Amino acid sequence: MSGQALKDLNTMPASERKNDNSSKGNFTKPHSENGNLEEKHRKATASVVETVRSGDESVKTDVEVGNIEVEYIESENLDDVEDVDMTLKALLAGLDSKDWVLVCESLNDVRRISIFHKESMFNMLENVIPLIVKSLKNPRSALCKTAIMTSADVFSAYSDHIIDSLDPLLLQLLLKSSQDKRFVCEAAERALIAMTAWLSPILLLPKLETYLKHRNPRIRAKASMCFCRSVPRLGVEGIKAYGIDKLIQIAASQLSDQLPESREAARTLLLELQTVYEKCSVPTQTAVPEEDSVPTQTPVPEEDSVPTQTPVPEEDSEMGSWEHFCQSKLSRLSAQAVLRVTNVAREGIALGS
Repeated sequence: MSGQALKDLNTMPASERKNDNSSKGNFTKPHSENGNLEEKHRKATASVVETVRSGDESVKTDVEVGNIEVEYIESENLDDVEDVDMTLKALLAGLDSKDWVLVCESLNDVRRISIFHKESMFNMLENVIPLIVKSLKNPRSALCKTAIMTSADVFSAYSDHIIDSLDPLLLQLLLKSSQDKRFVCEAAERALIAMTAWLSPILLLPKLETYLKHRNPRIRAKASMCFCRSVPRLGVEGIKAYGIDKLIQIAASQLSDQLPESREAARTLLLELQTVYEKCSVPTQTAVPEEDSVPTQTPVPEEDSVPTQTPVPEEDSEMGSWEHFCQSKLSRLSAQAVLRVTNVAREGIALGS
């Protein structure tokens, strides 16, 4: 170092020397040449503040040194794209880019188009969804969460139109909703709720059934919760058409599952099925057939009158009961478990009323 440079350094105020040495990186630039970097740093800092403000404090521990923080924008706060055609032309390349920041921007473009111009992207869905799945698999949490939020907006915009492409997307969301990073897990759970709200249950339930038998108990638990939310959306007639006996067997199998979330979802589903069954299985009383030999206009003496209906035999009433239904459709142990759950719940309701 030259003598003049040493002299300049020694005459520099201590506060400036401290700030200069504490800056990021291994080199510094004069302030006049670093305006753009300072602007990017300001925006990145604002993104961090916004992320923490929205409740994702754990994001900060996931950010690698030197990376730009990603701002997670809620759907209602997204702005429209400036040029739809140009955005669509660059969309697939952006989603498949090796630059993860560009991928995040492209994912947000998918969200914007889904909200404001969903018809424009409809024919591209079969290519867009696999790239969303690719981002869901990415180990970088910021990219993964952005892809999860994109999934929720795609469910809302396209509903049943994506059912043929749902399987890989569903598996990744179930995996992400059962992992340990809280902010990713919560985002995935919100996306699964959006899925059960926007996709027709008659199409979604067969997809979920596959994961009720998954070897990973946490995936089974999340699938059980989705299944429990979807069944009531069938309505009474839809449940009858889908098969109450089939649904009760599924719920009974989840009662003995490893995780409490699965068991709680099964209990909720069984109570729903019991209510539907009892609405549909009101005992039919047997009417006395009319005598053809007696004209309808001939009055019957009061003392010879007969009741128009006879009570249902006790054994017929039992045949239509919830208890008999469970015993006829399930093994003895499973039926006992189901009846114990539903009877305890009904007793609790009665005591509470």
